[in-house]
Amino acid sequence: MSRRLLSLHGLAVLLFLYLPIAVIVVLSFNSSKYGVAWHGFTLDWYVRLLSHSRLHGYVANSLIVAFSSTAIATVVGTLLALGLSRYRFGGRGAVLFLLYVPVVIPDVVMGVSLLLLFAWAQNYLRGLHLGLGTVIIAHATFQIAYVTLVVKSRLAGLDPSLEEAAADLGATSWRRFWAVTFPLVWPGIAAAALLAFTLSLDDFVITFFTAGPGATTLPIYIYSSVKRGVTPEIHAVSTLMIAVTTLALIGVQRISRRR
Repeated sequence: MSRRLLSLHGLAVLLFLYLPIAVIVVLSFNSSKYGVAWHGFTLDWYVRLLSHSRLHGYVANSLIVAFSSTAIATVVGTLLALGLSRYRFGGRGAVLFLLYVPVVIPDVVMGVSLLLLFAWAQNYLRGLHLGLGTVIIAHATFQIAYVTLVVKSRLAGLDPSLEEAAADLGATSWRRFWAVTFPLVWPGIAAAALLAFTLSLDDFVITFFTAGPGATTLPIYIYSSVKRGVTPEIHAVSTLMIAVTTLALIGVQRISRRR
């Protein structure tokens, strides 16, 4: 009886989480332009997206921000994870504690704090203005924490005797990293990069506070369009974002399971 109740509870939770997503996906193929009544299957809304020139610019902005911030966060986060895993230094505990702040802090608080930081920096850097550059910096700020924690957990499972054996054979620290450490830790790095890319692509709150004119991303476009009314085109865009995010998360899981 208890097992059946647990199964029903699990099913109810899954329906609560994924039923709204399923509704969006289904309505993206609905031929009706208004309402939620099913009027037939169509792909017209996806075809219209191909001719939506402004939307192409928003997609390009999202990809530029996602790829750029992911590259920065992956490099910085991996180096930080290596330093925290391999060395003991004063303030190490404080650094580990601060890594969790971007993970647990509300997005709206982080967005406001970054906006205030950029506003303060404009007093000293006259060329600084809100745009894609500030969005990339803002995204990399919280992505670094995620990358560091994922890569650090991967490094914790490595056998340090492998690097010691390479050192006994005369390998330099640089050679040990590329010949021993990197091949073993690269699945963690790849998983962290995919996770960071997904977080950047889907982020709205922080982007909303740090973006300026000409820096509209896809989540901001969806938000502004929804205020004028939800259309099947929005359903189609949302479905495509769900598909990309799902594929990225599947990639994270598959890569992270590799030995």
